Amino acid sequence: MEEIQTITPEELQKKLEAGEKLELVDVREDEEVAAGMIPGAKHIRMGDIPINLDYFDKDKEYIFICRSSGRSGNVCHYLQDQGYKVRNMVGGMLQWTGETN
Repeated sequence: MEEIQTITPEELQKKLEAGEKLELVDVREDEEVAAGMIPGAKHIRMGDIPINLDYFDKDKEYIFICRSSGRSGNVCHYLQDQGYKVRNMVGGMLQWTGETN
């Protein structure tokens, strides 16, 4: 199995502060995102990823986020196997110190 690319919460925050246009996808459940999401992230629950494949573009890279990086890691493996460019935010929202909305 091919290794998944990762990004730390600090690296992600620097990219966002620099104004980079990133494709962020939060795969947590509804009640989890109600407590706050990274601004600009799209919410697609982990269980809904397979029925939302048409949202993803194989020419773009997507950064996946969950609470601790376990579920987002699973999503990354699944999508990478389908030919998508993915990156997992290690540590998840537990490690995120930046802004949320």
